[in-house]
Amino acid sequence: MDILERIVAQQAQDLIRRKQSFPESYWESAPLFNRPCISLKSALNESSTGIIAEFKRRSPSKPSINFKAQVSEVASEYQAAGISGMSVLTNGPFFGGSLEDLSQARASANMPLLRKEFVIDPYQITEAKAHGADVILLIAACLEPARLRMLAKKTKSLGMEVLLEVHNEAELQANLIPEVDLIGVNNRNLKTFTVNVQTSLDLLQQIPQEFTPISESGLSDPKTVAMLGQAGFKGFLMGEHFMRSENPGEAAAAFVNALKNQRNED
Repeated sequence: MDILERIVAQQAQDLIRRKQSFPESYWESAPLFNRPCISLKSALNESSTGIIAEFKRRSPSKPSINFKAQVSEVASEYQAAGISGMSVLTNGPFFGGSLEDLSQARASANMPLLRKEFVIDPYQITEAKAHGADVILLIAACLEPARLRMLAKKTKSLGMEVLLEVHNEAELQANLIPEVDLIGVNNRNLKTFTVNVQTSLDLLQQIPQEFTPISESGLSDPKTVAMLGQAGFKGFLMGEHFMRSENPGEAAAAFVNALKNQRNED
């Protein structure tokens, strides 16, 4: 069983417990459930940088990234840095996150929030809306196309946007559906966790114009991000590069400035 299969199996077990403790109707009555969502697609199209900054404490490949940072502080600092949106890891067993992190980020910043999670069930989408998410990540590598479409329709019915994550052309072509708003090309192989930015460049020309393209993972150099932007990417999902810093907000602000300078040079 590879790491992706382990995460999905753990997720399925956790869902049984969560559904018993908090039925879907509980989340539908939450104060944030009827909040109008903020469009990440629009934010990226209007942004001069396209940076989506992540909050995560650890990952399967890195047991400790940053356990000191407070999500509320990081969210407000990310917004002050001028980023386009924030990705919040809510997976506990493998990434040290929680839905409470999402709620705290929502209370601290007025920008698009992505629930970064291995979504396999409509229940998780209702949870996300109740905790302030604007965008749901659907990972093609762990979803059959029919199930992915069902989850995408659920997401759209709640007023949120869908970020489809793909790793290869087969995953992309199998899931080019109207319910998708943004397509993220993950440069990290979820089975081996190796990273190759060429993956983004190889798939970009296969992404139809109606979908906003995002490059994900392995991005730490303003030159690389500027190059991907020139190629046609509108968004850049960055996680560990900022979170490895003692002050992720300051790291994000420095990167935004460096990226602007790099683009001016180009």
